[in-house]
Amino acid sequence: MDAFLTAALYQFVDLPDFVALREPLQRCCDAHAVKGTLLLAREGVNGTIAGPEAGVRAVLAHLRAIPGLAQLPHKESWSSKPPFLRMKVRLKKEIVTLRVPELDPNKTVGQYVKPQDWNALLADPEVVLIDTRNDYEVKIGTFKGAINPDIKTFTELPAWIDAQPALQGAKKPKVAMFCTGGIRCEKSTALMKMKGFDEVYHLEGGILKYLEEVPPQDSTWEGECFVFDERVSVGHGLVPGPYELCRSCRWPLGPQDKASPHYVQGVSCPHCHGQRSEEEKTRLAERQRQVELAQARGERHVGARLARPQADGVAQPLDSNGRDTVRVVEGGGFGG
Repeated sequence: MDAFLTAALYQFVDLPDFVALREPLQRCCDAHAVKGTLLLAREGVNGTIAGPEAGVRAVLAHLRAIPGLAQLPHKESWSSKPPFLRMKVRLKKEIVTLRVPELDPNKTVGQYVKPQDWNALLADPEVVLIDTRNDYEVKIGTFKGAINPDIKTFTELPAWIDAQPALQGAKKPKVAMFCTGGIRCEKSTALMKMKGFDEVYHLEGGILKYLEEVPPQDSTWEGECFVFDERVSVGHGLVPGPYELCRSCRWPLGPQDKASPHYVQGVSCPHCHGQRSEEEKTRLAERQRQVELAQARGERHVGARLARPQADGVAQPLDSNGRDTVRVVEGGGFGG
């Protein structure tokens, strides 16, 4: 039976007293056995929490009692195992990092387009379609005809936009943008509006909502959608895909990657081969051995955190090694 409720949430709203909100929110989570990560900033709240249903709903009620958050939306999923090991409420400069201080998604964003209307928008030949996600996400799937900025972090997007001749000049094109769950597009479309683009659109609910609502036969999506949880990727109907994570560099690996001679489970893959010292490889191999021993005993192995691809948004649950992956990412179930 799936006993653990996961709630993924975000909302851009002016929270001038966000620092004072941290401790009461942490206490509420602790009191109700809720784990995960929540980010608080002047611009709003973002995160993913999990625990017993009554506890999660108590935390959501606490959040919605905060002025400005009465209509805080969230997405739910269930699991048979606890997705997180600990609870962290963190204070941040931004709930999704772009590093454009003058940007305010609370004031202006692009026009939302519902999943069922997305294909019609993309059929317009004048629309420039931009995937706002990071390189390792785009690698395994994107919309047909989308431009890949080939960025390693969301913070690289503004510079990429400024370097594109097709996006410069007095006459600005129509721009459509998308991300995993919506939060990055709140900022990326606000950025485009700030740069003088009049017609800017983004996919409401992100790729996840599109894959949930649009039938495969009508879809313009190609490949899988990377998600920041134990599923790694999903396809239409949000059915888990064939990918798993490299436990060294955290890149999504498909069957072809795992067939590479550079793939050593828990140690290396074609993307990080040659980037680890012999000492690091030895440590990774020992960790993998401990993981396998723990699995044989029916236990969960808690290992050290390692470097991984950077992203922005909601918090990631435990990986398959049982680690509390406190990386703040976008797309886990809502943001993204």
